[in-house]
Amino acid sequence: MPDRREAILIASTNASRPSKKRILTVCVKLFLEQGYKKTTVAQIVQQASVSNSIFQNIFRAKDGVLTELAQFMFSNQFSMARAITGNLPPVCVYAAETAIQLTLTELNENLREIYIEAYTQPNIVDYIQRHTARELEVIFGPYLPELSGEDFYLLDIGSSGMMRSYMAHPCNEELTLEKKISGFLNLTL
Repeated sequence: MPDRREAILIASTNASRPSKKRILTVCVKLFLEQGYKKTTVAQIVQQASVSNSIFQNIFRAKDGVLTELAQFMFSNQFSMARAITGNLPPVCVYAAETAIQLTLTELNENLREIYIEAYTQPNIVDYIQRHTARELEVIFGPYLPELSGEDFYLLDIGSSGMMRSYMAHPCNEELTLEKKISGFLNLTL
């Protein structure tokens, strides 16, 4: 039987789920329409029909929303890459995940801004690097048994910086999407 404090925490967590979902939905819409930096907390709370205090209790700040969205995006990108590559060699999962990220940033300038911001904020990029390092260990660990999880993490610190750089430069006649993907993969593999 939970004590009174645990019961209050459980009740407040359950009560905040609909608000959290509304906030996230509004944020995705606003971030894609006008960009992460131009979206204000005031716009978010107004369009999500929540109070400022509810927003702050759930996310603390706009960066908290970006953290949640980045975690969702990065946890799903490798799953999508696995679905796309099927029974191909594991290195293809990494190539597909790279292609997904770089392609998404070319679809919409505001989506590019979201990714770049995620790769810029220390707490979010740390999540990305640690999450990706775990995935890299699964993908490449059997081929590189001498490397530890920490080794893959250190490798991803460098490759995430390269990913951010490739994302920051929009494609053009000289730098096509194909060149971006192959350039990144050649550097990291």
